Order: sequence, then structure tokens, then C-alpha cells
Amino acid sequence: MTDQRERSLPESSQSRSSRRAFLSASAAVAATPVLGRAAHAAGLRGQHPDHELRSLLREIDPHRIGATVARLAAFGTRHTLSSQDDPERGIGAARDWIHEQFRRYAAESGGRMTVELQSYIQPPASRIPEPTRITNVVATLHGEGDPGRVYVVTGHYDSRASDVMDATSDAPGADDDASGVAAIMEVARVMATRRTEATIVFAAVAGEEQGLYGSDYLARQFKDAGTDVQAMFSNDIVGTGDAHDGTAADPRTVRLFVEGVPTSETPAQATTRQSVGGENDGPSRQLGRFVRDVAENPQTGMKVRVVWRRDRYLRGSDHISFLLRGYPAARFTEPRENFAHEHQDVRVENGVQYGDLVRFCDFWYIARVARVNAAALWSLAQAPGTPKGVVIDTTRLTNDTTLRWQPSTAADLAEYEVVWRETTAPDWQHVLPVGNVTTVTIDLSKDNVFFGVRAVDRAGHRSPVAAPIPG
Repeated sequence: MTDQRERSLPESSQSRSSRRAFLSASAAVAATPVLGRAAHAAGLRGQHPDHELRSLLREIDPHRIGATVARLAAFGTRHTLSSQDDPERGIGAARDWIHEQFRRYAAESGGRMTVELQSYIQPPASRIPEPTRITNVVATLHGEGDPGRVYVVTGHYDSRASDVMDATSDAPGADDDASGVAAIMEVARVMATRRTEATIVFAAVAGEEQGLYGSDYLARQFKDAGTDVQAMFSNDIVGTGDAHDGTAADPRTVRLFVEGVPTSETPAQATTRQSVGGENDGPSRQLGRFVRDVAENPQTGMKVRVVWRRDRYLRGSDHISFLLRGYPAARFTEPRENFAHEHQDVRVENGVQYGDLVRFCDFWYIARVARVNAAALWSLAQAPGTPKGVVIDTTRLTNDTTLRWQPSTAADLAEYEVVWRETTAPDWQHVLPVGNVTTVTIDLSKDNVFFGVRAVDRAGHRSPVAAPIPG
């Protein structure tokens, strides 16, 4: 429906690249517009790693990663239903070894890292025929500036053979998912000696192959405690850029799966989304944009291929457990899988080697994936948190746009930035620094573009973008 009370947006010779911005002094008082800085695109370029992050990335060691993958595969099977008390074979032996490694990292942390075995008894359920202890091995690097803000990264340490209920056959699980566990363990090792603003949780979870049981329990504990988990990453099948099937290798790319419409969306939220758009602006999509901004650089040596899906066809990983609780989450995985090396008994058939063997993993590739994880986690933990309570004013018909948000509690907050893009564009196109305020009015119609708000600290670390909701 049209309304003659709305006027056309005035244009000028500079309006295509910049807009007049009017900033309010405070959200608590009536806005008193003053002329702001012109919008520009410079702040939309990738965020360069700071000195500490560059040092951290250099310490990630492919030889250590290779040793971890080989050790986990050497337990024979890590099936969730395998032995929990055999010291050499089975999931219990793998659990205890991972726990001991995390404890060694924590010993170098000056008390900032704590380690726990998070266990529960899973009653009989799908792929769980009898009560079974499921244990996550969790290392928590406690933040010092904003410890209540939490970021989680996981790999699953259970494995499987062709028959998902076969708990006795060899299931080395080198790529799926010793590779992911090795990546997060190496990031935990190098981060243990660093100080972070926010808290980072490194979790080797169990029960993934039987139905995401370990990650479901982990996510449920966070949700029940009201934990402010602002991002979660699953590393699942990150072992190689070579599919070993004759196709061209892609050793410098990792896929990042991010959902559009939130898994946890309520009917009321769906109604709002349908009325104003936003299918491409959920928290997980913003997380995907953030990861690419901070993790595509010469220090990681990687391209992050963001895939706009929750996961691959017919399968799902541990990030889904967090999406179900309303947490932003995404899944890292290699660029092209070889299904002869996943969920297969170890055998040679018609001259083809089946099975998830160590020899099919590229430890240097896993190290680069670990660097992508480290860049994302460090940048999230050192930046202010994602702005909360971001609202776009829809109480009246105007050709400008007013945005409001809650003030950040970050001690080193410098300012906020408003970003926007055309509704047909996948990524943010313009950025406007607006100062340390909580209300801004911009001479640009909210009907024509998508807006977002992000926080910036004094060192230049930027938060992920928060998209506004009508209010």
C-alpha cells in the first residue's frame, strides 16, 4: 500500500556513496541531530590480525596435529558403545587421553583454563540400545574482561564403522572426526597461554554418530544455566583438501555451513521475518560473514567458503544442538568429501581402499583449518560482544531510519558502526561510524536496504553485526 505522506528520498551528487547521518546524544533523551561522518566502505574490508593473533597462528603445529590424529586412530574404535574401561581400545581410552592432554595445556595457563569430564547416563533411545555413559571432555579458557560472554568450539571424538551399531570393528575415524578434535585441541594448546576478554570453551564431544547426544547435553547445560553463548563452531571432517577421488585438490578452502531461517524461530518471529525480510540476516549468517572477514588472510592461508545451508544433505553435525537452543552456530568441513573414507569398514574392495584411515589426512590442511578457528575465536573473544536489543523504529512513516540498541558493557568500547547493503546484496556494502551512542538516525530509507549494528573497541576489534528487529 502506498501513502502520500511519504516523500521520496532526496538525492545529491554524493548520495550514492555517502549519506548524511544524524546522531542522537543518548537513547534516553530525545534525539538532537548533528551532522555525522560520511559513510564509506573502508571499514568493510577484512579485519587484519593483531600482533598477538599473528603470533598465536604461527604456533599452530601440523606435526602435533598429525600426532593427535594418529593417536586417536590408534584406539581402534571410538564408537560410543565401545569399551569405557579398556585402557588401550575404545572410547574410554580415547576420552582419558584427551582429558590428560587438556590438563597439560591447562597447567600452562596460569589458572585461566579449567578442564572437566562432563558425563551423563543416556537412557535407551535411537541408536542407544541400553543406558550408556556419554562423556564430553571440556576445557574452558576463562575470560578476564567479560567472562560471562562465551564462545564454544567442538570436534566429536567418537567414530563408527559401516554399521552404526557396530561397536567392535575397527573404526579409526581419522578424518571423521579425529581431524576436528585435533584442530580444536591444538587451538586450545596455543590459546591456553593467552589472556582473552571473553570465555572460550573447547569441547571434544561424544555420541555424535549416534545422534548428537554429547553436544545436545552440552548445549542444554548452557541453556539451562542461562549462559550467553554468542557463537559456536563444530569442526567435523576437516582432514584434507584432497578428495582422493581423482578430482582437483582444494587445499586452501574450508566450507562453513550457516543456516538462514533460524532453527529455533518462533511463529511470532516468523511473522516478523516474512513481513520485513531477513532470511539472510539471522545470527548464524552474521557469524559466517564475521568469520570470513577475520579469517581470510595470509596468516591463515585459507579461503572460507560460506555455504548458506544448515548442513549437507542427509546429515548434520553438533552445531545443530546449539541452533536448537537459539545460539548462533556454524559447521566447518572440508571442501569435497570422499564417502569411501567416511562411515566405512576398513577393507579393500575392487581395488578401492575403504575406511577412514590416517593416510588420507593432510596434517598441514588441518593446521590451516585450526588457524581459521583460532582467528575467529580470538577475534570474537577480544572484540566487544555482539550488540543486543537492536531495534529499527517503525512507529511512523519516514524516509529516514532510526536505530536503537542497548549499551555495551565492554570496558574498552570505542564506538559503534552502522552497516547496510542493498536487499539483493549478500554482504555489507557501506559502513558509518556513529560514535559511542545508542541511538542513530540516518537519512536513508529503511524500506530500501538492510541495516545492522556492530561494536568496535579501542584496538579496532569489531563484533559481529546484529540485525535490527522492528520496534
